[in-house]
Amino acid sequence: MTAQRIDGKALADQVLSECRARADALATRGTRPGLAVVLVGDNPASRAYVRNKVRACGAVGVHSEVIELPASASQAEVVEVVRRLNVDPSIHGILVQLPLPAGLDEPAILAEVMAAKDVDGFHALNRGDLFSGHTRFPPCTPAGMMRMLDSIDVPLRGREAVVIGRSNTVGKPMALLLLGRDATVTVCTSKTVDLAAHTRRADVLVVAVGRPGLVTGDMVKPGAIVLDVGINRTDDGRLVGDVDFASVEPVAGYLTPVPGGVGPMTVAMLVVNTIAAAGG
Repeated sequence: MTAQRIDGKALADQVLSECRARADALATRGTRPGLAVVLVGDNPASRAYVRNKVRACGAVGVHSEVIELPASASQAEVVEVVRRLNVDPSIHGILVQLPLPAGLDEPAILAEVMAAKDVDGFHALNRGDLFSGHTRFPPCTPAGMMRMLDSIDVPLRGREAVVIGRSNTVGKPMALLLLGRDATVTVCTSKTVDLAAHTRRADVLVVAVGRPGLVTGDMVKPGAIVLDVGINRTDDGRLVGDVDFASVEPVAGYLTPVPGGVGPMTVAMLVVNTIAAAGG
């Protein structure tokens, strides 16, 4: 057995094509969706992510702008920018690029983004809606993974799903979205005792810890769907995931590559949420 790769780039292109049609429909009604990204500091990875987001917006007719602030920006200065964007009628979605520099209160800044423009799905109201099962803005990475699962047309009802990682941005919301599809969900962490005992049960395995090679082939159920969220750079400059691709590929049924897997879908779902915020 060799796992089928779930091509995140190809699926993202399909999603963005759908976005183009929705953005064009909004334009005929006089609305051009707008996304603002607040970038604080000069983190190279953050800059790369922002470039990808701006490029995706431009490809589908969504207006985007990047507001850059130095790493020395104060809490008050960042909050002032967010509050200005909250009342800007040309901006429908606001994204504060994470991580923020040390010294800034990240939760407090994210809480300043009004819920109706919170296309990252981080506002407490949107998280509460996610918990209740009908959020308007699901966090982009979990939403992208759900689209990936839909693309291979594998029913989730009654399946065993294991999520490794408990972050507010990926692990927890992914568990909730899987529960919403009637999967049986277990949430683990990198510190879970006998992690392999859990992962070997999983029909769907989501790995989002940030530890390269955490999951190896002997930890995967034959035929399982494995979604790798990890993005780690090795000493020789290569990008690798949290899954040891070489040993897992012969075991899994479906597997996402790194790069080219979950990452492009995260960007695509940000555009989806921005268009939804604009009424599309």
